[in-house]
Amino acid sequence: MRKTLVGPRLRQLRREHGQTQSEMASQLNISPAYVNLLENNQRSLSVQVLMALTEGYGVDWRDLINDNDVTRLADLRAAVRDPMFPEDRPDLQELRAAIDHAPKLVDRFLRLYQSHRAAVDRFMSLTAQDGEASLITVSPETAIHDFFRSNGNYFDVLEQAAYQIRREMTRPADDIYADLKTRLLEKHGVSTSIARITDMPDTLRDYDADKTHLTLSEALDHPNRIFQISHVLGLLECSVALDDLLSQSALQDPAALARCRVELANYFAAALLMPYDDILHLAQLTQYDLDRIAAAFGVSVEQVCHRLTTLQRDGARGVPMFFLRIDKAGNVTKRFNATEFQLAEKGGACPVWNIHRAFRDPGIIVPQFVEMPDGGQFFTFSRTTDRPVFSRQTQDRRLVITLGCERSHASKIGYANAFRMDQPNLFAPIGINCHLCPRQACSQRAHQPLHMSLPMDTNRRGSTRYES
Repeated sequence: MRKTLVGPRLRQLRREHGQTQSEMASQLNISPAYVNLLENNQRSLSVQVLMALTEGYGVDWRDLINDNDVTRLADLRAAVRDPMFPEDRPDLQELRAAIDHAPKLVDRFLRLYQSHRAAVDRFMSLTAQDGEASLITVSPETAIHDFFRSNGNYFDVLEQAAYQIRREMTRPADDIYADLKTRLLEKHGVSTSIARITDMPDTLRDYDADKTHLTLSEALDHPNRIFQISHVLGLLECSVALDDLLSQSALQDPAALARCRVELANYFAAALLMPYDDILHLAQLTQYDLDRIAAAFGVSVEQVCHRLTTLQRDGARGVPMFFLRIDKAGNVTKRFNATEFQLAEKGGACPVWNIHRAFRDPGIIVPQFVEMPDGGQFFTFSRTTDRPVFSRQTQDRRLVITLGCERSHASKIGYANAFRMDQPNLFAPIGINCHLCPRQACSQRAHQPLHMSLPMDTNRRGSTRYES
């Protein structure tokens, strides 16, 4: 069990009350030397002292021992691995020491780095119509993504709600569609019907709360019909939990709040259809075989990929993965991250990454080992997914979905078995995108980096027109 170290918070509490170490020691009935040791994280906090702090200073004990050191360590590690910093980076021991002894400085550094990241993102997407105002506004998508990531892409309250509802469903697993419709009708008075595409030409799901009726488009295949019913069930049965989670998100814009509610309801739907313990066991048994998992639960491969990123329960964790969904133009249309990696935060636009090659081989897993400019090495595997077809004009609405993990976890993924780790040139050198990538002599470079100048010699033509 991890020791409870509260040095910086204890020091802050003492200073807020204008006390010396001796005065605090007297109030807690301990020695000044012990207070000094506690403040310097050389002793862990005992239950007796914790209770004395709670009674003597009127603070909630959870405020003292509840921190986000693990998340902050991951954020700090990702920040210092940014290519903007020199190669001689602090190791994990130094980063942990910074969090233990200078938590406020770490928090301010992380906020500054996040502001830098947001500014660069905005600068890259700035257009004449956007103007300078767009530089200071964080998009709803970014805010929602950060909210999910700050929770480790895991929401236990939704997991528990889904588990309880699934236990109450009496039919066999292959009758879950009927079970869901019955639960909606009997518990919430909501009837369900399928509408022709001509009646719902631009809509896949329509829940009318006033008429207590759910209409699904016939364009949805069976797994997606089940998922959409589960989504609506989550909105109805977990409304209080969703409200509580949204209140923790710090989102203010009504559109962003609505979008976040949709994503949380999707999380619930995935948890309902793929119970945590069951999918974790099958994932480990099959070495994360996407098709076998999808077949076992009667869901789509995309739904499986999304669910695999949420297996982050303490004591029962799966491989930490990130998930991207990309369209033909290279736009990232969905992003989830249970890791600390920049590749997950911003990646998807590098042509060296064979995520785009998957479009040429529909339905085939395309694996690749990649290396970032900061030396981070990852295993990724991609394949196509198809969207519902409404008409001849909407045919070939194909996207690519990608999962990735750190190199150290690749041995747990069956798609990596064909590779030898000692194979020369195993790792493809990729970047976040050309605007931020510092790599030189890259034959795929499309833009001059924003933060550096590449060497240029008028007498020599390099592999691209941006350097010689």
